[in-house]
Amino acid sequence: MNAAIHIEQLTIAYQQRAGTTKTITRQLDTIVEGATLTALMGRNGTGKSTLIRVIAGLQEPQEGRVRIDGEDVAGMSPQRRARHISIVLPHRPEATYLTVRELVEMGRHPYTGYFGTLTDDDRLIVDEAISRMHLEALASTPVDTLSDGEAQKAAIAKALAQQTPVILLDEPTAFLDYESRQELMELLRMLAHDEGRTILLSTHDVELAHRYADRCLRMEELSASN
Repeated sequence: MNAAIHIEQLTIAYQQRAGTTKTITRQLDTIVEGATLTALMGRNGTGKSTLIRVIAGLQEPQEGRVRIDGEDVAGMSPQRRARHISIVLPHRPEATYLTVRELVEMGRHPYTGYFGTLTDDDRLIVDEAISRMHLEALASTPVDTLSDGEAQKAAIAKALAQQTPVILLDEPTAFLDYESRQELMELLRMLAHDEGRTILLSTHDVELAHRYADRCLRMEELSASN
């Protein structure tokens, strides 16, 4: 794995309620090294979530580009992106009527072909992802009945099952208790160091970021507009 993220002269914006576009940051230029856990920090409104969406290919930048392992994200097909990048967003997963296991199984869809049939190997990967997030007892539970913290863990398990070289997480510890936050950060650091994943997460948790991350990036320092 060990896929670096190259952010090159990136200008990003978001849509306002009136339908106009507001530029947040200009000319972001940095490299998120492969096989590292990097924490993205900064005040609300500085563009952390928007940057993560742009890196994931969910939103186009105004200017500049993002490359992963040398390949422009904007030029990747949806399936290729799904095999390279997994993302965990801060809102509850859209999983009405799905159980935790069924949600996590969706992480295997980039590999299962048109009919989405899981192999024995796929099921083992799903089992491991559920176990890593300590969700075994909730595997058959409908996702829409989970607490916010449990739903967040299920979304992270889905990303783990996707087995991508790059994992992006937007405020992944927001709904977790302190012990669960520590366990998650330990797991993410292990995935980066032992399995070569490149992990970028946004967070307001300064203490945990400095304790577990290999590098802390502040949006205010990356942006040429500040």
